[in-house]
Amino acid sequence: MTLPYAPAATLATQLLDGHIVQRIWKRDISVWHAQPGSDAARSIATRLGWLDVGTTMAPHLAQVARIGRAARDEGIRAVYLLGMGGSSLCAEVLRSVYGAASGSPDVHVLDTTDERTITDAAGRMAPDRTWFIVASKSGGTVEVASMERFFWARLSASLGDRAGKHFIAITDPDTELQKLAATRGYRDVFVNPPDIGGRFSALSLFGLVPTSLLGAPFKDLLSAGAAMAEGCRQESHANAGFELGAFIAAATLAGRDKLTVVLPPSLETLGLWIEQLVAESTGKHGKGALPVVDEPLGGPDEYGQDRAFVALATERDAPEKEKLAALEAAGHPLLRLTTRIDGIGAEFFRWEFATAVAGAALGINPFDEPNVAEAKEKTKALLGAYQADHRLPETNPLAEDEHVSAHTRAFAGATPTDIVRTALGSVKPGDYVAFLSYLPPALSIEHAIADVRRAIRGRTRTATTFGVGPRYLHSTGQYHKGGPNTALAFVITADDETQTEIPEAGYSFSVLKRAQALGDYETLQAHGRRVVRLHIKNRDFAGTIERLFAAALA
Repeated sequence: MTLPYAPAATLATQLLDGHIVQRIWKRDISVWHAQPGSDAARSIATRLGWLDVGTTMAPHLAQVARIGRAARDEGIRAVYLLGMGGSSLCAEVLRSVYGAASGSPDVHVLDTTDERTITDAAGRMAPDRTWFIVASKSGGTVEVASMERFFWARLSASLGDRAGKHFIAITDPDTELQKLAATRGYRDVFVNPPDIGGRFSALSLFGLVPTSLLGAPFKDLLSAGAAMAEGCRQESHANAGFELGAFIAAATLAGRDKLTVVLPPSLETLGLWIEQLVAESTGKHGKGALPVVDEPLGGPDEYGQDRAFVALATERDAPEKEKLAALEAAGHPLLRLTTRIDGIGAEFFRWEFATAVAGAALGINPFDEPNVAEAKEKTKALLGAYQADHRLPETNPLAEDEHVSAHTRAFAGATPTDIVRTALGSVKPGDYVAFLSYLPPALSIEHAIADVRRAIRGRTRTATTFGVGPRYLHSTGQYHKGGPNTALAFVITADDETQTEIPEAGYSFSVLKRAQALGDYETLQAHGRRVVRLHIKNRDFAGTIERLFAAALA
């Protein structure tokens, strides 16, 4: 296979001349420019277990099969997976691709601190027919721990000492979660190899256990990944993961760092997983590829010179061929990929290997996330202040009206509309606009923001992204703070209608979510990013967003 984008073909040849594929498989950490004995070298050396996941998962398959059979035998109807980032996004893809087999429970992913989402789930569940997967590599993720406490209290109230049999843990060895599971009497604990990083864990127990519970072919998922891994050992242009990585890196080095991933309807949710993998792995030290995964395909004149496209087709469906051909004819780099729905495990490994290759070519460590901890520490400090004063420290708005208040240090304006207009006017070629929403999830809000994003692209040819908080903190959050300083971020908040306490925490889910929003807002500012926090005062979230941005763009 010869890459159609000339800079990518040239880079691929150079990387092959340097035996990069062979060196990755030999765990040669110098591939990622790490100095021996450095922190980077140690972090890389302990995060390469995903390469051998086809072999290392084999001893776990009997346990994985048993949990799926037990769910069917006991008539379990719903499983809620409590996780964040790599611990949850692969399960979202698997649920979408496979669905629940007859007689097997559906698997619902909860990766949120939004109390309405959490309490709605609690209101729907039948405790006797519901299980929970508590999934955390570190075993101490605040969102996961908070949800676990909430649902543990609910099931304990309903089921008494039988509650533990409705909980399953997936975690690394010797974590606090593993100890908690033993104390509470969880039904099962799946201990994942510690050398597999969260966002590279789709083919590990974090992906296999949900697949088994869905009644889907988890062994086929793993074998497809193992087959792709074998292909990715080739020191040649026929190596599918290597070629994708070379394309991503070459485009990024050429300034085409908005990696626009075009997916067919059957694999729409794969975009969320790709977004997390690529953004969190490459977005650091002022570099990186920003995945744009959820925008409708437009014409060539709707895109700037900072775009590169990867289009994925399956045996069932494909992106719009005519539009892709027009983009290619206009000179936009385009890489076409094909996959099979029943081979989704291969796609997981292809993108993992490609990300490792891209990191090497960009001169970065793709296995760490140096800026993620900053927002966590800000959140922790804000929660400490809340526990001391029973309120979160809020800044005064720069401007407000009856519908919205605007907080920013980057722009001036007499009204929220003026501030948004000035902010959008600051966008220049190569920039992007990030919408970071801490609003309750609703299709009306998603559609409103999608309309605004289309309007911005149509007016300025600027790339835009949409992230839901706190999910994006474990995904694109790293890129927004550690990647190129080209972001204009709108952090969107509102007051929750109710306050649902987190057991043993001393604060509610609403307070936690607001602290996360404020923490990230402050962290973005600390990194010199242009950021505006828009706090909506009414309950017409979608309408307020549409009117505000329509006026600003007029």
